[in-house]
Amino acid sequence: MNLHNLKPNPGAKHRKKRLGCGESSGLGKTSGRGHKGQKSRSGGGVRPGFEGGQMPLARRLPKRGFSNLQFRDTIAIVNVSQLEQYFEADTEVNEEALRQVKLVKGQCDKIKVLGQGEITKALKVSVDQASNSAKEKIEKAGGSLELS
Repeated sequence: MNLHNLKPNPGAKHRKKRLGCGESSGLGKTSGRGHKGQKSRSGGGVRPGFEGGQMPLARRLPKRGFSNLQFRDTIAIVNVSQLEQYFEADTEVNEEALRQVKLVKGQCDKIKVLGQGEITKALKVSVDQASNSAKEKIEKAGGSLELS
C-alpha cells in the first residue's frame, strides 16, 4: 500500500445533495422543506431550546442550590521560566512590572508564581502567592520572594 493508491472505504464518501434540481431528483420543488410553515422559509426556524411556546424545560425545573463561582478569585499565573526570559538580573518584579511586559493582562485578584522551568537570575519578586518549587528556585538563584 502506497500513498498513491489509498482510497476511502466504499460508502464513506457521499455526493452533496443538490436541492431544487427538478422534480425527478426527489429534492425538487420544496427541496425537502415540506409545505409552508416556519421551517420552510429562508432564515426560518426556532432558537435552541424553544418548545413551541410551551414553558421550556430549563424554566420548568426548579432552581436549587447556590454557586460560589461568582465570588471566586481570578489568579494570574506566571512561571519561573517566564521571569527568566523577561527580566534582567537584580530587577524588582511586581504586578506593575509584570503588566509592563504583558505577562499579566486584564483584571485579576491575585498573581501566583509557579515553578515550571529554570531561573538563573537573582530577582526580587513580590507577588500574592507562590508554589514551594518556585520559592526554592528563586532563592537558589540568589533572589528573594516576598508574599503579600
